[in-house]
Amino acid sequence: FEGSDRTLGLQMKAVGEVMGIGRSFQEALHKATQSLEIKRNGLGADGKENKNYDEVIEKLKFASWDRVFIIYDAIKMGIPLSRIHEITKIDMWFLKQYEELFFLEKEISTFNIDSIDKPLLLEAKQKGYGDRQIAHMLGCLESQVYNKREELGINRVYKLVDTCAAEFEAKTPYYYSTFESDMQTADGKRYSDNESIVSDKNKIIVLGSGPNRIGQGIEFDYCCVHVVYAAQECGYETIMINCNPETVSTDFDTADKLYFEPVFWEHIYDIIKHEKPEGVIVQLGGQTALKLAEKLTKYGVKIIGTGFESLDLAEDRGSFSTLLKENNIPYPEFDTAETADEALAVAKKLDFPILVRPSYVLGGQGMKIVINEKELEEHVVSLLHSIPNNKLLLDHYLEGAIEAEADAICDGEEVYIIGIMEHIEPCGIHSGDSNSTLPPFNLGEFVMQQIKDHTKKIALALNTVGLINIQFAVKDDMVYIIEANPRASRTVPFIAKAYGEPYVNYATKLMLGENKVKDFNFKPELEGYAIKQPVFSFNKFPNVDKTLGPEMKSTGESILFIDSLKDDQFYDLYSRRKMYLSK
Repeated sequence: FEGSDRTLGLQMKAVGEVMGIGRSFQEALHKATQSLEIKRNGLGADGKENKNYDEVIEKLKFASWDRVFIIYDAIKMGIPLSRIHEITKIDMWFLKQYEELFFLEKEISTFNIDSIDKPLLLEAKQKGYGDRQIAHMLGCLESQVYNKREELGINRVYKLVDTCAAEFEAKTPYYYSTFESDMQTADGKRYSDNESIVSDKNKIIVLGSGPNRIGQGIEFDYCCVHVVYAAQECGYETIMINCNPETVSTDFDTADKLYFEPVFWEHIYDIIKHEKPEGVIVQLGGQTALKLAEKLTKYGVKIIGTGFESLDLAEDRGSFSTLLKENNIPYPEFDTAETADEALAVAKKLDFPILVRPSYVLGGQGMKIVINEKELEEHVVSLLHSIPNNKLLLDHYLEGAIEAEADAICDGEEVYIIGIMEHIEPCGIHSGDSNSTLPPFNLGEFVMQQIKDHTKKIALALNTVGLINIQFAVKDDMVYIIEANPRASRTVPFIAKAYGEPYVNYATKLMLGENKVKDFNFKPELEGYAIKQPVFSFNKFPNVDKTLGPEMKSTGESILFIDSLKDDQFYDLYSRRKMYLSK
């Protein structure tokens, strides 16, 4: 949160966690930092170190979210270990481990991709450095490092997590990767000790959602677990890849095999090459899994369900708006921009207020309603600095509109809408932060029919196979499209639990081609209304702006069942919306 005190203390501030497993502290540390989803390639070797001496010294004095990186920056800067130990009181053993990594990075940086030898490259991999980090040190491409590893025979092997502490034979299919030197048999043959035995069954890989964070929480773990169960029902061997120890998907008895690894390209690709699955499911792991769809497609790996082209089309704000235009589906006036000058020119056509939305973001990150040219310029410059080369969508903000959303499943030919929700907060508040009702309470049959028609038309236009979520703005009985996500959304578990229907199970069977929509006997049951209520953690961050807007701020949600609209809790929420709209 902007404006929050990032110093750590007695009060918890984290919203999630990751775990890295390795054969050494250094390997485990690198895996953990690669899993964080903060645009770092690991610990160091990515050009993002802090080089400000005073700032580094100050940060060492207080525990902070990035202290694990700051220690490495301090060593790289030349600050003595004794000084770091004096300030932080961190045991010298750990600091020596950091220092070893720094010396290794320094040594590797004196070579290039052609001159680096096998022992040095193997040491880097054994200490957890990713191909991307090694490429940064050698001044080459990640793919070149990968090819070099292949050429030198430096490949991952997989080890079983010993859940019995060596007291009994461990049989849990729970693995992590590492690198080891080739071993030699008595007759001189060389081999690597790989404990993950590949079966001859048809198998699928499910990419997990990584760490819980604002915009991507436990809802995607719910979806990943249910897709595993459904695929098992269809006779597939299921393989889960995830790094979040808090989740059900990383329970060793959920999937047939679990790889406790970062949801990070090289780890994913090595597992795919090892297991040779029928395909990979990315649609249920949130943005973490989705962002790997392009590379999977590029490397010829089959994506099960909605294809990369459709996922990309929906994520690219400009392309999606063009699709709406071609299909005569109403949308707010829009245009795209890639510079501040272009944005200012677009603003003259659209008129303020304008909603600025970057492409390929999570939880409404960077979205903002601007009301004049100064605000627009400042926000666009800030966005392009933090997310370079992004295509921004600028659309006219519909003041006084009501927001609604629909979730549906589609087999590519037929669409079934699993739920339509009406937001109690007005349009402009992120859907994750809004109280919502299932079913809607105030939209009317004319509006509801438009929502159904638009949902079916968009799902088919995007060639959706599986789940899709679409968000709408309703003004003067006209339904406009805000965005569409042909993937699992945070509302799917809510709708499934409210109606008592296993919608993720159905969607999975559509994605695998085992069933069509017409094969399912839908019997949703709900007496009265279910209300989705967001949960906020502002008490942990007393100095932040608590105003809700397009960028998500809630850290969770709850479900409330009411018998009628006369319920006092509903009345309080609805009164708040009327107050918003009157302003």
